[in-house]
Amino acid sequence: MTTLTHHEPLNALLRRMPKAELHIHIEGSLEPELIFRLAQRNGVALKYESVEALRAAYAFKDLQSFLDIYYAGASVLLKEEDFFDMAWAYFERAAADNIVHAELFFDPQTHTERGVPFETVIRGLHHACQRAHQELGISSRLILCFLRHLSEEDAFRTLEQALPWRQYFIGVGLDSSERGHPPSKFERVFARCRDLGLHIVAHAGEEGPPEYIEEALDLLKVERIDHGVRCVEKPELVQRLVRERMPLTVCPLSNVKLRVFDRLSDHNLAALLEQGLVATVNSDDPAYFGGYLNQNFIELFEALPQLGAREAYQLALNSFEASFVERAAKDAWKQQLDHVFGAAL
Repeated sequence: MTTLTHHEPLNALLRRMPKAELHIHIEGSLEPELIFRLAQRNGVALKYESVEALRAAYAFKDLQSFLDIYYAGASVLLKEEDFFDMAWAYFERAAADNIVHAELFFDPQTHTERGVPFETVIRGLHHACQRAHQELGISSRLILCFLRHLSEEDAFRTLEQALPWRQYFIGVGLDSSERGHPPSKFERVFARCRDLGLHIVAHAGEEGPPEYIEEALDLLKVERIDHGVRCVEKPELVQRLVRERMPLTVCPLSNVKLRVFDRLSDHNLAALLEQGLVATVNSDDPAYFGGYLNQNFIELFEALPQLGAREAYQLALNSFEASFVERAAKDAWKQQLDHVFGAAL
């Protein structure tokens, strides 16, 4: 299986290996300390009296209870420099985790509904992406997500606001409350996005049923499924995902925090890999869910002892293969990965 049998050497390998992160909500990387700093800078009143009080509120029973506090935290983001500071803080952590490429989700409706112009959001994030490439050597892309609890008409309006800034984002996604908001609700706006040449992804099969994954495939024509862990409830769907080499951007610590799995040791990621699915590991909303990417890898591998160096290599390779970048970059990252693993496989 693997020549690494003790946690320490494997943990070191997990930390050191180059990797891509494909499921990170940049607003979900907003740490309580930065929330308070931006609130003070912008004169925003928070209902929590301290960083500790805010962090103590991160006890979620489901996706909606998380979203309530997530949107409250985003209220401090008002100016271009706020969005830059938030993304830059993430990139510094990404560099420490040996992330060589990140595809960042952002939720413009969370901000435009508060009167923050789309331009303010995208310019701040784009500036951080540029600086991350120049100073940290991290390549990155932006993916605009539509909030599924809002209407498709609202998504169309958001898309129109975004089009003058089309060169700054590469794709669109679908996030927020999954239950009761199937992908089919957004079929027309995603058809428009495909016509514009945008990459297509969508959250499906986290809290929603496996049928939502099928809708995302058949109606939205996604290129990646975000989460997707409930696919195992339909064996024929698993077979289809394997056959089509459809990537799943799995978020282990998030899944436990939001009660998709009771414990990390119950997680099905090892089974997904064993069945041949193109699974990847990601941090989702790391400020809220207990860890950035390396923490997800380390805790997952400690909870699932059947995972070893071979699976670590496969997960990192899957993250490169599933990314929306040119072949030459993927091949270069694979060479780095091969070098790090050396004789460990």
